[in-house]
Amino acid sequence: MLTTVLWISMSMIGLAFCFNLLRLIRGPTIADRVLALDTLYINGLAVLIIFGMLIDSRVFFEAALLIALFGFFSTVVISKYLLRGDVIE
Repeated sequence: MLTTVLWISMSMIGLAFCFNLLRLIRGPTIADRVLALDTLYINGLAVLIIFGMLIDSRVFFEAALLIALFGFFSTVVISKYLLRGDVIE
């Protein structure tokens, strides 16, 4: 029962991943594209965690933690660049 729910949730996250990729490509403004990129890494994070639950491995949780860390820093850096035009003051 749990594996069925995990596969259904992984397919729904995959569909959300496709919609976010479409928004990343066709986004009318740069802010929409940054938001889509931020949501893409969160969806990738969710897929890694669910896949780790499916195969009962803890390695994927550590990889998800690293992706979350790099994703947060990249969002901060891109936002700072868009606001000021420079990352380091």
